[in-house]
Amino acid sequence: MSGVEKPLSDTKGVPSKDAEETIVGEIYEDGVDHGADSGLQRQLSSRHISMIGLASSIGMGLWLGSGTSLKNAGPAGIFLGYILSGTIIWSVSQSIGEMAIMYPLPSAFVQWTNIFVDESAGFALGWAYWFSYWITIANEVQGAITVLNFWTSAVPTAALITIFWFVIVLMNVGAVKWFAEIEVVAAAIKFGFIFVVIISGIVLSAGGGPKGGYPARPGGTIGFQFWNEMAFINGFKGFISVMPTCIFALSGSENAGLVAAETSNPLRSVPKAVKSIWVRLSLFYILGSLIVTINVSPKDENLFGASGTNSSPFVIMYRNSGVAPLAHIMNAVILVSVLSTGGISGYAGSRVLVGLAQLRMAPKVLQKTDSWGRPWWGLAPTLIIGGGLAYLNVSNGGATVFGWFSNLTSLFTLFGWGMICLSHIRMRAAWKVQGRSVEELPWKSKVFPWAAYWGLFWCVALIIIEFYLAVSPLGDKPSAENFFANYLSVVAIIILYIGAKIFYRGRRWNKLEDINLDACRRFYAPRDEEGKNEKSFAKKWLKFPTKN
Repeated sequence: MSGVEKPLSDTKGVPSKDAEETIVGEIYEDGVDHGADSGLQRQLSSRHISMIGLASSIGMGLWLGSGTSLKNAGPAGIFLGYILSGTIIWSVSQSIGEMAIMYPLPSAFVQWTNIFVDESAGFALGWAYWFSYWITIANEVQGAITVLNFWTSAVPTAALITIFWFVIVLMNVGAVKWFAEIEVVAAAIKFGFIFVVIISGIVLSAGGGPKGGYPARPGGTIGFQFWNEMAFINGFKGFISVMPTCIFALSGSENAGLVAAETSNPLRSVPKAVKSIWVRLSLFYILGSLIVTINVSPKDENLFGASGTNSSPFVIMYRNSGVAPLAHIMNAVILVSVLSTGGISGYAGSRVLVGLAQLRMAPKVLQKTDSWGRPWWGLAPTLIIGGGLAYLNVSNGGATVFGWFSNLTSLFTLFGWGMICLSHIRMRAAWKVQGRSVEELPWKSKVFPWAAYWGLFWCVALIIIEFYLAVSPLGDKPSAENFFANYLSVVAIIILYIGAKIFYRGRRWNKLEDINLDACRRFYAPRDEEGKNEKSFAKKWLKFPTKN
């Protein structure tokens, strides 16, 4: 695929005669799409995007951050926090599915915001999200150090940062397909072991471990002991304090929209990724957090953020029950998870820069790729800044650094999720105003507009709630240092938006009737529709009936 393809629409965004002939012709044989005007190559398959969408966001936020949330909010607090944040990302994924299929562009939601909302909002979102990706790289490197300290603390922190940073760099310097295969393997490890966690956690809670549980009731069972004794800690403030960690844990779920730009057929692969999100939410976050709450005391001194060894609550569950081998395996799985999430943050950050360069909101050189489709000019600054930021962990505690980074990232994430939902609402509104039928959409969300409005409402509400926490932090006194450490992201977004608004001198909103719905759109040939309604694995092999 060449770096710049021949335009397939006229100046008004209406497919040209050449485009109409090409839509059902050779252009599909070559795997080229309309609108992805970059040097990125479409080397990823449905398997890649499904696995990346399924488990790419499973990293430090879940495995380690759950310990801090359990300590601050109690069992019910963390469980409800994941349920609420889960409904938000499920709503966001519905908007991603509909737009990523029709507009599979580099930087995805950045360009959607630019098209359907406002240039200034797109500018602010793009640069804010790039900030969040290198912050996430630093946080995941820090998480890897915390995980390794479970085995030994003999290696200097600076040396470990350098080693893990180098691993994340290696994941990104190969061909895109190699990177995808690494992520598929990591996703399979994470996805496979969660079943072990759920089953063994139930057994241990029932007293099936060598030590019966900690602290155990007579007979060795724990059950919902901690729910009965301390369901909520620190009241309502404790509950809302876990939301930044829950949002951080789920951040990255939107990467399926970015990966779509390098997928051979988004119409087949993206719906699978969107439909599979309930698996991730139910298995990893809902059931995973429930297992922790019925096995680990919120008062355990070894929880991440407490005074002890700062281990993952999942590791503590096995160690306290006397199942040392599973504790070590769990720790190894967490190490793979955090490095995997750090790797995909480097990938996503570089693609955001490619999209910004396409929109002329970043230096043009950032759009350049090599013959393998690697955007070196975007990869290098993302990986260098992310790795460099990780060295903050040398002079500060891991839990402290995690608190800073997760709060900053969660605010950027909420802004991004909110813009995705708003872009979807505006896209559908423009579709209607311009007299188009919903039946023309390649794939339709069955829960529009309710899901989009639900996601947008909670993104705005949580940004306001985090302002309250920044002004009045849990367990600390109000101070300018605490405010900026926890709310600097919003300050950065406002500055970026106002600066862009002054520069572009544009109107407040893009007019619905003026939005070009075809210029960056991908048109699908009839044969691209084939297979999009294929039976799932379960339906195919278990012979479940399906609707045609």
